[in-house]
Amino acid sequence: MATYEPKNILITGAAGFIASHVANRLVRNYPHYKIVVLDKLDYCSSLKNLNPSRASPNLKFVKGDIASADLVNYLLVTESIDTIMHFAAQTHVDNSFGNSFEFTKNNIYGTHVLLEACKVTGQIRRFIHVSTDEVYGETDEDAVVGNHEASQLLPTNPYSATKAGAEMLVMAYGRSYGLPVITTRGNNVYGPNQFPEKLIPKFILLAMRGLPLPIHGDGSNVRSYLYCEDVAEAFEVVLHKGEVGHVYNIGTVKERRVIDVAKDICRLFGLDTEKVIRFVENRPFNDQRYFLDDQKLKRLGWAERTPWEEGLKKTIEWYTTNPDYWGDVTGALLPHPRMLMTPGVERHNWTEEIKSLTSSPAEASTTAPATSTKRTTDAPQKPLYKFLIYGRTGWIGGLLGKICEKQGILYEYGKGRLEERSQLLEDIRNVKPTHVFNAAGVTGRPNVDWCETHKQDTVRTNVVGTLNLADVCREQGLLMVNYATGCIFEYDAKHPEGSGIGFKEEDTPNFTGSFYSKTKAMVEELLKEYDNVCTLRVRMPISSDLSNPRNFITKIARYDKVVNIPNSMTILDELLPISIEMAKQDCRGIWNFTNPGVVSHNEILEMYKKYINPDFKWTNFTLEEQAKVIVAPRSNNEMDASKLKAEFPQLLSIKDSLIKYVFEPNRKVPSI
Repeated sequence: MATYEPKNILITGAAGFIASHVANRLVRNYPHYKIVVLDKLDYCSSLKNLNPSRASPNLKFVKGDIASADLVNYLLVTESIDTIMHFAAQTHVDNSFGNSFEFTKNNIYGTHVLLEACKVTGQIRRFIHVSTDEVYGETDEDAVVGNHEASQLLPTNPYSATKAGAEMLVMAYGRSYGLPVITTRGNNVYGPNQFPEKLIPKFILLAMRGLPLPIHGDGSNVRSYLYCEDVAEAFEVVLHKGEVGHVYNIGTVKERRVIDVAKDICRLFGLDTEKVIRFVENRPFNDQRYFLDDQKLKRLGWAERTPWEEGLKKTIEWYTTNPDYWGDVTGALLPHPRMLMTPGVERHNWTEEIKSLTSSPAEASTTAPATSTKRTTDAPQKPLYKFLIYGRTGWIGGLLGKICEKQGILYEYGKGRLEERSQLLEDIRNVKPTHVFNAAGVTGRPNVDWCETHKQDTVRTNVVGTLNLADVCREQGLLMVNYATGCIFEYDAKHPEGSGIGFKEEDTPNFTGSFYSKTKAMVEELLKEYDNVCTLRVRMPISSDLSNPRNFITKIARYDKVVNIPNSMTILDELLPISIEMAKQDCRGIWNFTNPGVVSHNEILEMYKKYINPDFKWTNFTLEEQAKVIVAPRSNNEMDASKLKAEFPQLLSIKDSLIKYVFEPNRKVPSI
């Protein structure tokens, strides 16, 4: 059997549960594959699911909707996609009874957009469509052989009907246009990272909170469960060994009643099932049993590896370690969740609704709680974002606070010293942030020459303090955005001045001329061991505030003489809001945080003369002459900003950004 070898894979919905495990596995096992992730980050997905891969050079995340034909076509062409693994879908059956049109839009129309893009571009060598065992409908209770891949499709709920409809489109495009399609139909999946609207994580979180476990009907419904890593391996096998035009069941013959799942979870938590389990009203239609024939995939070499008990213990351990991973999920823990992704659905006191089930078994009602139509304000909602910022008196730290105020983001400045771990922990306990920003550090006053005579102070803050904060944040499960520097490189033979070849994120720092730069390069290297840090290499920062003495333009406009060397620079007015967006998107690893391209001292001063002061004059001098009046050499380089530009395509080049954000707002010379 020939093995298929992809090059550039588009995985839709890969910030969701199953697809994120698949994406992380492929990134880890096949570093030569390029993995492009497309996800609109719906309520049940999170970039945190991709944390194991975010720093990998072969992973690229794109936020967007598969229903956008322009975006899909653009990605297929620009990323040279040859393989699609299509996971993106609305999948929760309860939700499909509340708003079935949302399922049609996502599951059918979204799939159709992808298929049409594949037909138009004509470059796809594999299209793997991810479906569900629910398309087969209910399996007879006495059946000893499960549904095989050629069994009739008889969906019984809006969710499975939309998945069956999508399958028909996939099959039609395969036959009509020769699209190389493969379809998978899977059992229930469980494991770490799953949004708790699903049975197992819901029961685990309820058990952790000492709340009752609601069971639909009498709990006799039978399901089969596969651990997420086993499923990820199954998709790895289908990708490389699956035959075009075929369907593959991903399942197990080991079945469990819902009531038995609840009892197993109670047992592992040491809970009394008689006191904890509550029976509630059933779904409008709840299939009694799904049962798959799993032999076809096994013939490709796949096999279930994780026993139920082992997988369940791993899952419980993960949720107990990460209880707040999904934030406030009270609404998802209801017996019948209200459509969390439906616009216009009002929130109410869900916690009390769950607690209402805590009456004794004899008093327990089998009627689902009534939906409240009135918003209550008994308990304040946890804010979506709250930032803890270090560096209040600094330039960047001060600007971050102003941006948060403008965007309506809650924030507080840290009171503790970075070197004092206990003070940092106290800040986090008091503020309860969702993200931490480190804009604190020693740069020297009036410039970096100060660091040459204050080396211990520089190390204490730039190295020890930064590492201390990163370590505390990792311990508390928090992302730390760290404003670092790009002044750790200098032009060399591989990156000559004027060549347009910039230093990339993975390049080793080569500038050690100043002690300040040494400490920054040192701490950046050490921070690579922390997967909760987003390092942003700022360079020669510029803002629209030309009165600020730290502003690069303000500095050189006051110098008697300036050198004239092209450099990469950071326009704070444009890039600081992007850094906040990066925090929201859970970006991690090292980023060259500069505008694309370079600009020289003379080019900036020419703009200054054109827009601000037509009488301004200056004199250049050489690096050799400069060296006579400074203590430590200065870094000059070009940074490759292509990674940042790919993530934020709207990012302007350095010269365009200077005009838009700095010189036009400060224009004093009338335009001609």
